[in-house]
Amino acid sequence: MTKLFTPYINRRHLLVAMGASAFASSFDALAPSSAFAKAEKLGTTIPGWYRFNIGDIEASIISDGLLDLGSATDQFPAAPADEITEIMKSEFLPVKPMMLEQNCLVINTGDRLVLFDSGMGADKLFGPESGRMLKNLAAAGINPADIDDIVLTHAHCDHCWGMVAEDGNLNFPNAQVHISEADFDFWTDEEKLKADGFVPKFVAGARKNLLPYRDRMHFVKNDKEVLPGVTALTTPGHTVGHTSYVISSGDKTFLNVGDVVHHYALLFQNPQWEFAFDSDPKVAAQTRMKLFDMASTDEMPMIGYHFPFPGLGHIRREGDAFDYVPIPIKHA
Repeated sequence: MTKLFTPYINRRHLLVAMGASAFASSFDALAPSSAFAKAEKLGTTIPGWYRFNIGDIEASIISDGLLDLGSATDQFPAAPADEITEIMKSEFLPVKPMMLEQNCLVINTGDRLVLFDSGMGADKLFGPESGRMLKNLAAAGINPADIDDIVLTHAHCDHCWGMVAEDGNLNFPNAQVHISEADFDFWTDEEKLKADGFVPKFVAGARKNLLPYRDRMHFVKNDKEVLPGVTALTTPGHTVGHTSYVISSGDKTFLNVGDVVHHYALLFQNPQWEFAFDSDPKVAAQTRMKLFDMASTDEMPMIGYHFPFPGLGHIRREGDAFDYVPIPIKHA
């Protein structure tokens, strides 16, 4: 049999190799030991902020960190557990814990600095990795005192509990707040402190964070301009007054969906699946289908609050279902 590779070393090669080895050994003996020390591990981290443009609007995604929602099968209780497991496995994701990002949007229109949703604040209801909004705002060069407006998609904990500090001071002392009247009324209703389940805690947190801003609150209405370039779009189901927002500048438009969709791998393939924290799961599913259809038909890019950071992408129709296509980030 003919050998495909036959090593060939002559006397000259051997001497050269031996010389190189001796040189390396002598260098090792002379070199300080610190030059070969292993680098210290730096620990874990998450992305803090990302900047992009919507026409003439400068936009920033500010991370408030991660939420640990436990098992995906618990969060979609009516969906077949084996299907959830199969999808998560195909996306190389664990069923437990199901982790969701919090991507808060800031836009600078040139006249106003606007924050959409404020994150969890200091509360660790969904794990220790949330509550990074203020630190990441600072890293992005944004002073909370410069925020002119806070536009809320709804009044759940991970969207409005970052508005008031633990000591009672306003985190955004100069901001006007925009929210639907239906959501404000529901989540600040003192009577609901006597309700069952998660509602009382959510109501207590909403009251703490929203009522101090009551004298500077503006109620948004469907298909009406909230601020120049920002139009409200009523998208009920997740909460009674949940609102998404269309942000436009020139010929560029982005859709801030809020919590119409929580998980990019599960709900685009199965938009009819009901999510555990939806106030009206049937209405939420209908809203999801309508919004997916609109965004895919109009090829409107979107911002997903709970999607992998920074949460920018497109919705593409795939037969009777949909698909999420991330927008690649741009480097400075």
